[in-house]
Amino acid sequence: MKALCLITVKPGKVDIVVDIVKKKRKIVKTTMIVSGRADIAAVLHGSIDEINNTVIDFKKIKEIVTTETLIEVEVNMGW
Repeated sequence: MKALCLITVKPGKVDIVVDIVKKKRKIVKTTMIVSGRADIAAVLHGSIDEINNTVIDFKKIKEIVTTETLIEVEVNMGW
C-alpha cells in the first residue's frame, strides 16, 4: 500500500523535520520540500498499520503543525 503524507511545519523548521522524517527509512521512500498548503510531502510504502503508526509518530514531532495523509485506493474505472 502507498500513501502520501502532507506535512505542515512551524516556520523555519523544514530542514529539521525532513531529517527526522527521512530516518523512517523502512516506510518513508521519498521526502520532498514542496510549495502550497504543505511544506513537506512524504511518500510512504507499507501496510495500513505501518502507515498509520508512522503518521502517529509524525504527530509526536513538536515542529509539525498538521499532517494530511492521502492513501492510495484501487478503483476499477472500467477502462
